[in-house]
Amino acid sequence: MGRYQKPGFWRSLNQAWRGLAYTWRTQGHLQFHVVAAICVLGCAWWSDVSRYEWLILVFAIGSVIGAEVMNSALESLVDLVQPNFHPLAGMAKDMAAGAVLVTVIQAIVIGLIVFGPRLVHFGCEMF
Repeated sequence: MGRYQKPGFWRSLNQAWRGLAYTWRTQGHLQFHVVAAICVLGCAWWSDVSRYEWLILVFAIGSVIGAEVMNSALESLVDLVQPNFHPLAGMAKDMAAGAVLVTVIQAIVIGLIVFGPRLVHFGCEMF
């Protein structure tokens, strides 16, 4: 029986990219979050946010996307371990989805804090 060897850095990186690509292909929610992130980044560029605001926005986007990928991984694992319906398996999936919801709410609040004053100012200039 051979000894387990840790994969090298480049192999690990390749596996991570493969996981992200699989998640992108199979999870519509991730696609939605990435499109929303691109829109937010475009608005940030257009509205000339500060360096600090960029950091917070990128952190919020990364949190949502990371939570979505982890949720997808947990759902796949639960389906593997428990292919038939089980209340605890369903609850584990719901809890992971709840974690995504928490990060999405956090990102929305951050977006309102960053863009809210700019939108109010923009709206006042229009009228």
